[in-house]
Amino acid sequence: MLAPRQVLTRALLFRHIRQSSTAAALVQENDELPLTYLEGFPKPDAKHAETIVAFPRAQSGKNISAKERKAGRVPSIVFEQEDGQHGGNKRLISVQNNQIKKLVNHLGRSYFLSRLFDLEVRPDVDSEDIIEKVRVLPRLLHLHASTDAVLNVTFIRAPSNALLKVDVPLVFIGDDVSPGLKKGSYLNIIKRTVKFICPADIIPPFIEVDLSELDVGQKLVMGDLKVHPALKLVRAKDEPVCKIAGARVSAESKKSK
Repeated sequence: MLAPRQVLTRALLFRHIRQSSTAAALVQENDELPLTYLEGFPKPDAKHAETIVAFPRAQSGKNISAKERKAGRVPSIVFEQEDGQHGGNKRLISVQNNQIKKLVNHLGRSYFLSRLFDLEVRPDVDSEDIIEKVRVLPRLLHLHASTDAVLNVTFIRAPSNALLKVDVPLVFIGDDVSPGLKKGSYLNIIKRTVKFICPADIIPPFIEVDLSELDVGQKLVMGDLKVHPALKLVRAKDEPVCKIAGARVSAESKKSK
């Protein structure tokens, strides 16, 4: 089993893959070589790239957080690793509410939490000086239950050698030619995201789920997903993702029976 922390060394994951997966032959033997997106797999659209601007926050607590939100900022934290047990490097920051809200509304929550961003920490709002510039993955996003206002965000630093647990969104394609759906059956979506351990340089923005050959009663499981061979499933391969279920029976049809 892999270590239960959120960020692992690339070498540890590759060793695990080489020992337990047929994808091992496709993994580069030199762990220091950079990984790249493969042809035919989704990769982030550069037009959505954006630098998140942040400011240092000296203290935490309910009162401090309330003041930050009143000033139009979102209290946030950047970790070296999520559990903080291996270096930690925790920094209290605040980010601009308008920027985070725009990104979440534009990308969607799941896509926001599976995309890398550059984070620039500046001394204050009016300064152009940069205290720290780092690539990060949004790990947790807390929204107000009633208003969907952004309450806080947690980021994890994402250097090239980091391995990150990511809930990758699923995009379903081929529904227009699916034999089962053409017969009047319906798609039962069981999973909308699937958790993978991903090398930071090749986190997929989404995974395509091809329904084009599914007939009535057939299903796709996590092991059927087509992904970069360096990605490692966290859950069991036989867990279902979706299924073509029988046609829905209308209320009128039930009465006629």
